[in-house]
Amino acid sequence: MGTRASGATVAAGTGPDGGSVLLGAEATGAGMDPDDLPDGLVVADENGRVVCFNAAAARITAIDPRDALGRPLEKALPLQDIEGRRWWQLTDPYGGLAIRSGQPERNLLLGGREVLVSARYVRTCPTGPVRRLVVALRGTEARRRTELSHAELIATVAHELRSPLTSVKGFTATLLQKWERFTDDQKRLMLETVDADANRVTRLIAELLDISRIDSGRLEVRRQRVDMVSAVRRHVQAQTTAGQRPDRFLIRMVEPLPDLWADPDKVDQVLGNLLENAVRHGAGTVTIEVGPASVSAAEGTSVTVSDEGPGIPEESMSRVFTRFWRGSKRGGTGLGLYIVKGIVEAHGGTITVGRAPAGGARFRFSLPVGTPAFMA
Repeated sequence: MGTRASGATVAAGTGPDGGSVLLGAEATGAGMDPDDLPDGLVVADENGRVVCFNAAAARITAIDPRDALGRPLEKALPLQDIEGRRWWQLTDPYGGLAIRSGQPERNLLLGGREVLVSARYVRTCPTGPVRRLVVALRGTEARRRTELSHAELIATVAHELRSPLTSVKGFTATLLQKWERFTDDQKRLMLETVDADANRVTRLIAELLDISRIDSGRLEVRRQRVDMVSAVRRHVQAQTTAGQRPDRFLIRMVEPLPDLWADPDKVDQVLGNLLENAVRHGAGTVTIEVGPASVSAAEGTSVTVSDEGPGIPEESMSRVFTRFWRGSKRGGTGLGLYIVKGIVEAHGGTITVGRAPAGGARFRFSLPVGTPAFMA
């Protein structure tokens, strides 16, 4: 039999006890088909009998809606908490305190499978009886993916920390035990190694903190006047000091540039990461282009870093800025470009990746001129 409610046609059926149940919009009064919802929806009436059980609920619980409609909620949806207690008896939605408005989302068990459940108690007046119980169901797949991502992050950082910490511990223990046996040159070499490994540990911890702030939306940007051309030249100088040939780098500038207000430390982090990637994973000349740009219809500055190496495969470009992506097996945590994207977006900017004219990788980020920190 067809029933029309709020302009939507829904189906009506009969429960096991012969009572009428609604399978669609009229069960929720929402003027829409519950089967269109991405999450599971179960609605019980004032007597605690199920009047709505949508398709997502059937998929999540593996329960046929025909076996649930018209039945008491505790039998149609026999939920248990982690300790095995019956959830509906424990929460007693139709009894207990009349000021309760529902239950927050929590992880419950249903026939051996985990389900995320939240509930809303609908009353005609604030302390009146429950007229409708609305239950939302979600699968745990998304949460498991998040937990897996966190576990991978911890495992990656722990692996990367192990090597430098082992080196630091080994050299310091050796120096403390046998200081007199080493020459000054040997001591200097070991201390330089300890210093380099300590810097590596510091960098890894900073990356971990940055990821935490990016994921939680708490990455702070302290805007100051930034001379992008000077910053680029400083990073190129650092690369040549570290042993790279000066003729491997080519800087191109398009002037005049607008005044840029950004976080200088984070801009340095972005430039350092992009240059290091070009040097480590690319080949040939590394070209850095600095020029004016338009970011969201506002003035800004863009920086393009490109190389002449093999480039990034087309099928991998969509994953470049995700966690743990590595362009090659030449080391690294695979977190750098994820952090770079987070920093650029925290400034209100954009970053893209493509293929350079010479065939290598081409990264381009643009930052709006911004507002000074003391005016924000």
